[in-house]
Amino acid sequence: MNLFADRMVTLGTENAFKVGAEIAKAESQGVEVIRFNLGEPDFDTPDFICKVACDNLMKGNTHYCPPAGIPSLRETLAVEVSKTRNIAVKPEQIVVTPGAKPPICYTLMTYVNPGEEVIYPSPGFPIYESMITFVGAKPVPLHLQESKGFSFSADELGDLITPKTKLIIINSPSNPTGGVLSEEDITGIAEVINQKCSDSVRIYSDEVYEKILFDGSVHKSIASAPGMQDKTIIVSGHSKSFAMTGWRLGFAVLPTVEEADYFTNLNINIISCTPPFSQEAGVEAYVSSQSEAVVSNMVRNFEERRDYAIPALNAIDGITCANPKGAFYVFPNIRGMCENLDVFEHHGGLPKDVTAVAGPSKLIQMFLIYRYGVATMDRQSFGAIGSGDLHFLRLSTATDLESIKRGIERIDRASKDRDGFADFIRQGKHLC
Repeated sequence: MNLFADRMVTLGTENAFKVGAEIAKAESQGVEVIRFNLGEPDFDTPDFICKVACDNLMKGNTHYCPPAGIPSLRETLAVEVSKTRNIAVKPEQIVVTPGAKPPICYTLMTYVNPGEEVIYPSPGFPIYESMITFVGAKPVPLHLQESKGFSFSADELGDLITPKTKLIIINSPSNPTGGVLSEEDITGIAEVINQKCSDSVRIYSDEVYEKILFDGSVHKSIASAPGMQDKTIIVSGHSKSFAMTGWRLGFAVLPTVEEADYFTNLNINIISCTPPFSQEAGVEAYVSSQSEAVVSNMVRNFEERRDYAIPALNAIDGITCANPKGAFYVFPNIRGMCENLDVFEHHGGLPKDVTAVAGPSKLIQMFLIYRYGVATMDRQSFGAIGSGDLHFLRLSTATDLESIKRGIERIDRASKDRDGFADFIRQGKHLC
C-alpha cells in the first residue's frame, strides 16, 4: 500500500508561485531580481473597499454565511452580469467562491466523467490542464497561434470537437497571452458549438480579466451570443479588476438554478462559505461611485506599460512579441534567442531527467533569474501537452514602468551572452 493516492501524480501546479523559491535562492546569492512572474496587480485594494471589510469585522460579521454567497453580493452580481452581457441572470444562478479557481474544479467535477474530452486553450491558465488530468478526463489542447494574436477561429475549435467532447474552456482576455476574442470571433465560435455540440456540453468562459482591456476594446462574453447562455458557465472575480488578489473573491454564473445548487453543495463540502466580510467589500467594489475612476487609472497604467514593453522586446535580436489587447501580460517568442545562445544544442546534451522537466524556454527562464536577475515564466508552465517545440516566455507587466525598462534591458543583454549561457549549463545548477 502506497502512502499517496495514485491520482496525486496527475496533479499539476501553477509555477508562477513555485518560482518564488528560485527567486529567494537567487537573492540569497546576492542577485537583485526584477519580478515578472506573478499575475497580480501591483496596486493596493482601494481604501473605500478596505473600509467596508474593516467595518464589518469590527461589528462582528465574522460568522458563517450562506454557502452560495450573501444575498447582497449575489444580487449585485446578477445586476452587473445582466447589464454587461445583455442577458437575464437571477441571483439564484450565482455561486460565490474564494477566488476564481474553485469554479474550474467544480465544473470538471460536476460535468465531466473520466475519459470524456475537455478542450482548453494552450497556452492557457495552468490549472486548466492540471485539473483536467486530475479528474481523469482527456485533455484536448487548442493551440493558440502567435500570428493570430493568440485568438482562434471557429474552424480550429470545430476540428477538435468530437462526440466525446463534454466541456470547452474559453478565456478572454487571456492569461498568459493577453489575447482577446473579438465579437466576430465569438459569434463564429458560438455557431460551431451550437451546430456540433449537444445540450449536455458546457462552455466554461473564464472572464476574470474582463475590465482590463486596451485600445478601446469592449469585453464580449460568449454567453451573450445566440443560443449560448443556456450552455455557458461565466466565471469572474475581484482579484484582477479591483486589485483584490489576496481577498480570494470570485464567482460563477450557472446556466440554471439546479446547476448552481451543485456548485453550492461543493462549497458546503469543501469550504463551507466564502468569508462574509470579504463579500461585503465585494459589493462595495461594484456599487461605489469611486470604482470606475480607480479601475480606469489602473488599466491606463497597464496599457502604458504594454506600449513600452512591446516595441522594446521586438527590438531585441531573436525575440518577437505580439501586441496584447488585454490583461497585463506580454508573451514574447524567444525561438531566435534560443538559436543565438545555442540553447537547443545545450538542451540536447543534458541528462534525460533534466530534459524531461525543462525545455529550452525553461533553461532561459532559469538563466535569466540566476545570471541576470529577471523572473519570468516559461511556455510549458501554461500547458505542457504538445508544446515541446514552442518557445515563449510570459512577462507580467503588473510592475512599475521603471522596473519593466530595467528588466527588458537585462533580457537584451542576456540574449547576447552566449558564453554566459554556456557557462550556466556547464555548471549544471538551477537548470530546473
